[in-house]
Amino acid sequence: MGLLQEKLAKYDLPQQFMAKGVYPYFREIEGKQGTEVEMGGHEVLMFGSNAYTGLTGDERVIEAGIKAMHKYGSGCAGSRFLNGTLDLHVQLEKELAAFVGKDEALCFSTGFTVNSGVIPALTDRNDYIICDDRDHASIVDGRRLSFSQQLKYKHNDMADLEKQLQKCNPDSVKLIIVDGVFSMEGDLANLPEIVRLKHKYNATIMVDEAHGLGVFGKQGRGVCDHFGLTHEVDLIMGTFSKSLASIGGFIAADSSIINWLRHNARTYIFSASNTPAATASALEALHIIQNEPERLEALWEATNYALKRFREAGFEIGATESPIIPLYVRDTEKTFMVTKLAFDEGVFINPVIPPACAPQDTLVRVALMATHTKEQIDRAVEKLVKAFKALDLL
Repeated sequence: MGLLQEKLAKYDLPQQFMAKGVYPYFREIEGKQGTEVEMGGHEVLMFGSNAYTGLTGDERVIEAGIKAMHKYGSGCAGSRFLNGTLDLHVQLEKELAAFVGKDEALCFSTGFTVNSGVIPALTDRNDYIICDDRDHASIVDGRRLSFSQQLKYKHNDMADLEKQLQKCNPDSVKLIIVDGVFSMEGDLANLPEIVRLKHKYNATIMVDEAHGLGVFGKQGRGVCDHFGLTHEVDLIMGTFSKSLASIGGFIAADSSIINWLRHNARTYIFSASNTPAATASALEALHIIQNEPERLEALWEATNYALKRFREAGFEIGATESPIIPLYVRDTEKTFMVTKLAFDEGVFINPVIPPACAPQDTLVRVALMATHTKEQIDRAVEKLVKAFKALDLL
């Protein structure tokens, strides 16, 4: 065994759980993702998907992708900067900008590359990037690629955010970056207070709406719209891989910022552009969300019902205010074990362990879709109660 393999073996936690038969990742799905999926030859209730609007299997979205494939082919064979810009990309950007209330938008090949490319392009050595300590990994990687001074504040702790702002040179750019909805805990950023501090310290705000679009605000416009603060947020990021039933992402801002990013964001300039099928599918999903308000109503009906059921059953679910419901376990091995027990009972959920959370905050993550029924939620709660009780967690 070489030195690299020896070093990696010391930290190979997955291998340990593989040996115990409770490794829960990379499980194979054998068909479309909906509220029930085919896995290992049998149906499993899907409560681990981020498809909040329930559109990943919608025939209109699928047909839009097929038509785009016929018209444009399977790919663009280049970056947006060179030969990879389609009129379809530009149309989606215009409609996304209008949807989230900004001048312009730029589409990227993934949501992750939005954050990892935009963040380091915005500030320089004399500036500051300030993040919530539970921001998504893509934000973490984006700030790591920046030469700017980097500060973190305790999760949703506005007094600590103000302390970090007080450390900054008042004449430098101070970029506050925050998830609108925190992807593991399901709680919301305290955007009204962040905006107040923005004005007090002349800061700039970027909000990651990955889990807010299609869920919060008028027509699902996001957390910024939910709080009525779109005009106060300088940059809005979103992804297509959740409510928009595709793959890709975007950043929206005023024209000057977008023009700068168009020529300076490395993951935009040096990545192949998003496929025609993915772009068209996201565009169709955006149209459906805007034209079918009942879909958003159904999502919240399912969410509120599930929140009520889990609280009544005695689960610890924290401060979630969204279709993301964390069921806290607070033990890594039991987190994997309860995931396996739930799967054996026909319920797919996601285990969350470090580095996605603190070691003392391990959990299993339940996520709701607009297409979930009360009967499916009842079945899931019943099976999860059984799994938790088997491990003395409830």
